[in-house]
Amino acid sequence: MADKRRIKRLRKRLSVKFGLLQTDRIAFTEDISHHGLFIKTANVASPGSDVKVDLAIDETTLVRMEARVMWAKKVPANMLRLVKKSGMGVRIIRILDGEDAFNALCRELDRY
Repeated sequence: MADKRRIKRLRKRLSVKFGLLQTDRIAFTEDISHHGLFIKTANVASPGSDVKVDLAIDETTLVRMEARVMWAKKVPANMLRLVKKSGMGVRIIRILDGEDAFNALCRELDRY
C-alpha cells in the first residue's frame, strides 16, 4: 500500500531511550519527521501520554525532548520483527537539548 501521508518522513534507524518519568527503555526509530518520530518497541505508552525521549544522533550527540504519544500498536516482543509498524508514533512537544543536531538531521528530509 502506498504511503499517502503529506508529511515527509526520513527512514532512519537510530537508538532511542524513552519513558514516562525517566528514559529507562531502549528502542530504535523507524522514521523521523520535523514534528515527530516513530519508535519501534514492544513497550508502548498509552496514546495521550507524555514521554521523555533521548535520541542518539551518533556516538556523541544526544537530542533530549518531550513528546506526546499520538498512537500505539502493542505486539508481543517475539513478534516485533514480523509486524509492520509495531510501536508508537510520537509528536515532539519541545526539544530540551540538541535542537541544532535534530534540525541538521531533519535537513535530510528537505533534500527529497
